[in-house]
Amino acid sequence: MPTTLYSVVKFRDRSNSTDGMVTSTLTALADPSRRVILDQLARGPQSVSQLADPLGVSLPAVLKHLTVLEDARLVETRKVGRVRTCQLRAAGLEPAMEWINQRHRVWSARLDHLDDYLKGQAT
Repeated sequence: MPTTLYSVVKFRDRSNSTDGMVTSTLTALADPSRRVILDQLARGPQSVSQLADPLGVSLPAVLKHLTVLEDARLVETRKVGRVRTCQLRAAGLEPAMEWINQRHRVWSARLDHLDDYLKGQAT
């Protein structure tokens, strides 16, 4: 139970730290409904009601998902009159992408060393 509480507290920390941004981005991407929203926004800006249609959920549920995506800096919303329009912020993926790429480089190097070692053992 403490792990879940820590994750929620960490996620709600809207700090600009790299670790906080990676955590909020990965948390946001973990939910299938939020990924559907991001896929829709990749086609262009849309209203909240347009985003709700394919999900088959209420507007308040979509707004909660949008709050998570905004906290992760993946989505930007603007309200003009009664219409709230959402737009994708692809730059929000950069901290998580960099974190993943760093781990990829480390593990690729480790696997290359292992491959060299195993080739040396075979001869």
